[in-house]
This record gives sequence, structure tokens and C-alpha cells, in this order.
Amino acid sequence: MSNDELGVVLFAYNIIIFLIPIGGFGLHQSLIRYGTLVKTNEEKNSLFVYVFKKGTTASLLLILLVIGVSFFINFKIENTFTYIVVLSFIILPTFLFEIIRAQFRLKHNNKAFAFTEFVHSLILLVSVVVLSYYFKEIGYAIALLITPLITSALFFKKLNIGFTSTIKLQIIDFSFWKYGFFASLSNVVTQLLFVIDIILIGYLLEDTAMITNYRYISLIPFSLLFLPRVFMATDFVAFTEKIFDKKYIKNYIKSYMILFFFISVLMVVFCWLFSKEILSILDPDFVEFTDTFLILMLGITGIFIFRGLFGNLLSSIGKSHVNYYISTFALLLNIASNYYLIPTYGIFGAAITSSILMWVTGLLSAIVFYILYKKLLLKK
Repeated sequence: MSNDELGVVLFAYNIIIFLIPIGGFGLHQSLIRYGTLVKTNEEKNSLFVYVFKKGTTASLLLILLVIGVSFFINFKIENTFTYIVVLSFIILPTFLFEIIRAQFRLKHNNKAFAFTEFVHSLILLVSVVVLSYYFKEIGYAIALLITPLITSALFFKKLNIGFTSTIKLQIIDFSFWKYGFFASLSNVVTQLLFVIDIILIGYLLEDTAMITNYRYISLIPFSLLFLPRVFMATDFVAFTEKIFDKKYIKNYIKSYMILFFFISVLMVVFCWLFSKEILSILDPDFVEFTDTFLILMLGITGIFIFRGLFGNLLSSIGKSHVNYYISTFALLLNIASNYYLIPTYGIFGAAITSSILMWVTGLLSAIVFYILYKKLLLKK
């Protein structure tokens, strides 16, 4: 595929990406937190059934809304509407995939949880290679769609959940829905922080080749964010169950930050020494964007050390709405600064904005958590 053709698909996909977290109206977020508050497997299974039924309906409504709204938008880039319609259906299978993974985490089955990620990645790799080779850009879009669908189908039966017998749970109330809604909104805005650069590059520069260039330049830095996600995915249930144990939380924060500080230093030094070689693996033409690559690498260390940790700790104490406020503040700054920096500096300007905001949101999350956690312990 040429950069221009791929750029259209990526432009549409990045619009859908920031809607994916709100699939099911965020009930998968409520499942993972409130599931730690119930004790028996029967209660956890009943909560899963409730989330599955309500979340599936909500996801279908969201898909219809996306298609309906897109129909009335006059996109500047040709074929954007077609790909948005196709890719919007990712919302439902991705929601199912997330609640399956959440259920494995609630039952402390980290082996199965990790295996879902491995299988998902493997299916994505094979489907993208095969379908892109034979069907070009539409094949790439279909590969993105079917990957979470196939993975969900493979693991659903392993949950061993009966849908006929359920328990009425007292934790399912307004706060249950509120938590999930704000947690999903926070993730939407956080996702938008990553994709707004792509959207604004396409809108301000009207150059699909530059969309593809930035997508590939940012591919390695943003892919490395799986490292803090791995820790949070594994440990979220554990430290939520012990959130009132001040000593445990303090030691966890200390060990986490020390570990990721050294990881960040090693990572940045390595990329600074071998940036040209790394980018030439993707495409020799990308070497001219070395500065953009390095500034993004510096930016993600803010997520490594601060944002990934304290954002999840805020959610663990039930303050998902605070993450939403922080992310929304950062998003507004992102848009305002990019309107100046992208036309002036191109994709390097977009990288500067993103990197600064990764650090700003991380530091804000840390400060706010310490304030709210101290108040929480005083009330206990």
C-alpha cells in the first residue's frame, strides 16, 4: 500500500480509536473495580453477566450513533466515511474482549489474562499480513475488525459462566454506572491525546503521507507503553484490594517508580545512540524524522514514571472522574498548541506538544492522588 492509501485508513481508524474505550458505556471499567469488592466467584460471575448484557446493548447503540453522525460530516479526505463505517464495528468485539480479560484478572488468573494478549497480537499479525497482501487497505481495515472478534470467541468459553442463574448484587447502583462512565470518558480523552496529533495533522496539513509518517515514527514509542500497562493489568486488582494499607501502597509506589526510572533512562540512552538505525528498519526515509522520534521517547517516560501509576491509583480509590478532568485539561492544551505548532513545525511540533503533556498529566496525577489519598485515609 502507498502512504497515501494507508493514510486514509489510519485517519479513520484514529477517529474510532478514541471511541473504543467508551464501548459498553464503560461498564468493563466498573467490572474490574467493583468486581474486587465482591467475594465469591458466583457474585463475580453474576456481575459479569450483567455487564455483558447491558454493555453489548450500549455498544451497538454507540456504533449506530457513530455511523449516523458520520453520514452528515463532509470529510476532506476521500473514503474516510467508508472506513469509519467499517471500523466502527470494532467497538463491540473490543468491549467483549476487555470484559473477558477483566474477568480473568478478577479471578487472579494472570496466566490466562496474559495469554489473551499473546493470542490477540498473533491473530492481528497474521490477519494484517494476509488480508493486506490480498485486499490492500480494505484488508487492513478488516484485519483490525476481526482480530478482537476471533480472540473473544476463543476465550469466552474458558470463563465457565452460566447465564441462567444470577444473583442480584447491591453494588449495582448509580455509582456503579457513574464510575464506569467517567473511567471510560477518561480513557476516551487519554486515547484522544494520542490520536489528536494524527487527526490535526490530517486536518491542518491535508497531507495523508505525513499522517503515515507520524504514525510510523510514533509506532515504537507508543508501543513501548505496554510495559506500564502490563504492571497495572497484573497489579490493579491486588492494590485495589489493599488500597487502605498505607504501608503497602507506599512501598508499591516506591518500587514501581524506581524500576521505571531506570527503564526510562536505559531506553532513552539506547534510542539516542541508535535512533537512525532503529528508524531505518521501518523505512530509510524516516531517518530525517529522528528529532521527532527522540522527543516522543522523552515524552513517554512521563507516562512510564508517573501517569501509568498514579492514573490507576486514582481509579483504585474510586476517583476515575479526576482522571477525566486531568485528561480533558491536557486535551484542550493539546489542541490549542497544535494549531500553532503543526503548521509551523509539522510533525515535530505535534511531537513536542504530546511529550510535554505526557509529563504534565503524569505530575498532576501524582499530586492529586497524594491529596485525595490522604483525605481518604483520614475518613477511614
